[in-house]
Amino acid sequence: MRRVVLERQGPPDVMRVVEAAEPEPAAGEVLVRVAAAGVNVVDLFQRSGAYRVALPFTPGMEGAGEVLRTGDGVEGVRPGDRVAWMGPSASYATHCVVAADRLVPVPDGVCDEDAAAVLVHGMTAHMLATDVVPVGGGDTCLVHAAGGGVGGLLCRLASLRGARVIGTASTPAKAKAARESGADEVVDYSGGHFADRVLELTGGRGVDVVYDAVGRDTFAEGLTCLRPRGTFVSYGQTGGPVGAVDLNALGGTLFLTKPSLGRYDPTPELMRRRAASVLGMVGELRPRVHAAHPLAGAPAAHRAIESREAAGKVLILPAG
Repeated sequence: MRRVVLERQGPPDVMRVVEAAEPEPAAGEVLVRVAAAGVNVVDLFQRSGAYRVALPFTPGMEGAGEVLRTGDGVEGVRPGDRVAWMGPSASYATHCVVAADRLVPVPDGVCDEDAAAVLVHGMTAHMLATDVVPVGGGDTCLVHAAGGGVGGLLCRLASLRGARVIGTASTPAKAKAARESGADEVVDYSGGHFADRVLELTGGRGVDVVYDAVGRDTFAEGLTCLRPRGTFVSYGQTGGPVGAVDLNALGGTLFLTKPSLGRYDPTPELMRRRAASVLGMVGELRPRVHAAHPLAGAPAAHRAIESREAAGKVLILPAG
């Protein structure tokens, strides 16, 4: 088998492809042949040194492929099954071992690339739009980074639920992607000063909810876009940490929350239920794949996300 390995943390080029022995699944685990691995921001943090990892390290926490062998005690999964997974798995490889309770069946008609593209991002968007602040008809939401992986799926889900969606994007390509994903209006936020336009689009009322994955660069101004008793949802900080928050900025009427998928779905059963819902909606969600790279292209995959050029999901296809 082949896998991506980093022996030190640093820039994208610390990742390289090596030959390795095929792993054996232990009790409660399965060995899968990886057809597609999703690239996520956490992978970049682990590679860069923002998160500490034990070296040598193979990134990857999400993928889709075929079960090859099962370890002792594994039930309900057998060789030949098509599955997707999320969780520590070293998925930047032709083969990897995954805990059986992190697997979810891939429905017929859903390709491996779509399954890997929609799982983590789609589950995050699903949590945000259906649990954190359930949006529906009559609601207006502001989705930052609407041309990205989670942002695009969040636009689609909110639109499917009947909400009006205002997206923000930093480039014409991402603005186009946001509109194609269901945003009714798109505001350029590359230079800041987006709140005036959002308030204009809402007739001065403000939005019911702000979904923010950017952080430092959008937080303060985003609060001013909310209507009284509106909710600010901070679910990422790709633009840098927000830092200390002055509670007086909430004005006595606003709500602020910072959810995480692991806290909303803390058990394998809850995780699999949401994953099954998302995989069952692939046709409606229409996940956007920005680019797919072979294992040797892992550095390019990371650079596409770091540079914020990616308009959609970035994948690694180990067999490519």
